[in-house]
Amino acid sequence: MKFQKPQTLEAIAQLIDAKFVGANDYPVLGMNEIHVVEPGDIVFVDHPKYYDKALNSAATIILINKEVACPEGKALLISDDPFRDFNKISKHFNPFVPATAVIASSAKIGQGTVIQPNVFIGNNVVIGDNCLIHPNVIIYDNITIGNNVIIHAGTVLGADAFYYKNRPEGFDQLLSCGTVVIEDHVTLGALCTIDRGVTGNTTIGAGTKIDNQVHVGHDTVIGKKCLIASQVGIAGCVVIEDEVTLWGQVGMTSGITIGKKAVILAQSGISKSLEGGKSYFGYPAEEARDKLKQIANVKRIPEILNKLK
Repeated sequence: MKFQKPQTLEAIAQLIDAKFVGANDYPVLGMNEIHVVEPGDIVFVDHPKYYDKALNSAATIILINKEVACPEGKALLISDDPFRDFNKISKHFNPFVPATAVIASSAKIGQGTVIQPNVFIGNNVVIGDNCLIHPNVIIYDNITIGNNVIIHAGTVLGADAFYYKNRPEGFDQLLSCGTVVIEDHVTLGALCTIDRGVTGNTTIGAGTKIDNQVHVGHDTVIGKKCLIASQVGIAGCVVIEDEVTLWGQVGMTSGITIGKKAVILAQSGISKSLEGGKSYFGYPAEEARDKLKQIANVKRIPEILNKLK
């Protein structure tokens, strides 16, 4: 998330009541998670295991729970609870604004777009030309939808990321201040859920077609001309490259990449990144031909044991 206008290191430190290392007027342009940070961004880290990753990332302001050597050209914000203070910054620069209408007055809807009954469209939503939004679709604030998009009944765009810190008193949610971007010629089936990014975008690429009851987690990027069948579950921060096919009930863990033109057969479970241009099956997913041979060999075990008697 980029701030509407640049801030200073001192101003951010005062906002969260934190010490800082760096020039008072060091520029702060926004805040982001580690996988999408850019120069000028704040990134937070609260575990020594990830200190080096954060300090060596593209982020130039590190919100950290220990004073460490500051890399050249960067700045530090020293906090006893970076998770809490990252939320405090999110809430300050992206406060929740309650809806005052079913279709917000700040929403922009293109020519030829049809909005069916009982659709909710939040603040600052942009919908392109010649779209069809079916009944009971929910579009949260700040979502961008391209041209010639079809969204079927009951789909929800922009719910919060499933991102929590386990504290002794219970789970503490990391606030979501990112958004969802739906590119041109996308179709979303009924009852799909597309979560907003924590600080960046969850993106569905142009020409992608998604079936009913599919879940897409926060900050995931789905490429162009993908086919995703019913009941697929995609975790957060996944990259699905162009022309990938995911058949029904495929599930995958976070932070992986599915290569271009990969095909994942139904009910497969994906626990690591997969190369493009191949077909995969099973759990853990492997190349389909090899996996099917393994299954065939397993079925022969009783026969082999009987021969050994």
